[in-house]
Amino acid sequence: MQAELTSSDRDAVRALVTRWKADPNATYATWFLWEERLKNFRSIRRGIAQVIAEIEAGTFGNVYKGSSLETVVGSIAEQRQVFKGADHAFLWKPKLRIPDIYEHRENQLAFGRFLDSCICCTSEADVVAAIRQLDARKIKGLGPAAANLLYFLHPTIAPPFNTAIVKGYNALTGANVKLGRWEEYLAMRSGIVAANTRYRDLLSNDLGAIAGLLFDVGSGRYAAPPRADDEAARAAWEADLARVREESARDEKLLATARDGDRTHVEVQGWLRDLGRGLGFQVWVAANDRARTYVGGRLGDGCLETLPQSLAGIPGADAVRLIDVLWFEPGTLHVAAAFEVEHTTSIYSGIVRLLDLALGGAAESARGLFLVAPDDREDDVRAQLARPAFSRIGDMQVRFLPYSELETHRHSMARFGQGMKAVEAVARAL
Repeated sequence: MQAELTSSDRDAVRALVTRWKADPNATYATWFLWEERLKNFRSIRRGIAQVIAEIEAGTFGNVYKGSSLETVVGSIAEQRQVFKGADHAFLWKPKLRIPDIYEHRENQLAFGRFLDSCICCTSEADVVAAIRQLDARKIKGLGPAAANLLYFLHPTIAPPFNTAIVKGYNALTGANVKLGRWEEYLAMRSGIVAANTRYRDLLSNDLGAIAGLLFDVGSGRYAAPPRADDEAARAAWEADLARVREESARDEKLLATARDGDRTHVEVQGWLRDLGRGLGFQVWVAANDRARTYVGGRLGDGCLETLPQSLAGIPGADAVRLIDVLWFEPGTLHVAAAFEVEHTTSIYSGIVRLLDLALGGAAESARGLFLVAPDDREDDVRAQLARPAFSRIGDMQVRFLPYSELETHRHSMARFGQGMKAVEAVARAL
């Protein structure tokens, strides 16, 4: 994807992108179009802000384990294939003493200033300047893997970074980008932006799309088109594209299993919707889930169309709109309960959305907060809430509502229950 690409090369890349987007098992379908990807942007941004605040206050500590940075990077690493292993670069390696931001206070402050600059700036030039300023300190072990943090701050400016993306970029462009150096990342970023502009009609202004393409090429799912004007090589490559399509068709059962997970999430939202209405509450369903199909209609049928004014103007209202289900008192439209369904996704993001609600200025919102998840995820929920990053959660009445209790008792609760008592009776204090 460089200036010297021939017209034939560009046509081949366009064919590759078209085929890749249509592949139900490619990263475009399984990650870039994944609803939870968008939900996580705000929670990760908030987590980065907490890292900055702790560094500035001198309370960040000198270990990665249990830190606010581990919480944020762990949430990023859960973002399916593209970010798998993203936390490795930040793990403290005592024998090598890298990355040198835990025991070296000046380096830690420089890292905090870097994140603060990036979270506050709005232009490409400012982001690049912040990277160059950090790079000038030559902090041992703190390389372009940190760009994965930047992606969630500026998805149209900073592409994600890992070994597979670099391999894919080199294969597709004939470049020789090396791992581990910010200068190499910036050079690759320029090439990615140029390529994204060229194929913008097929991709997105969010650089996650083209990064997903490079990831699939670099990880071997797709072969880059041959750069030489060789008809035999081109025919072999096109046959390889066809093979990938056939494999995707054979893997459709696996994809259906993954979609079943999404449907289960919707199903639980539907249980909560119907239970809330059965108990006499007004119900809100997450803004990005309202149009999902549920029992012959839409998940948002019979629910509030807009958030009450008392919530629509609070700090964090954009995150509150994405809470899976909210119950409101019918007369006052005060929040009676908030539910985050954590079927297979990051528990961290759901907790942050509940915190945005509880700390957003609506005093009544601090009551009736529920994390709804499969029974076997209770330990995961408790482990997340034990993190220092969520120390404020202890001031709130957050409860764990297991699927089994909700599924077993929801009909009798709706028929014979009153207010929140029935739900609180089957939920578990955290």
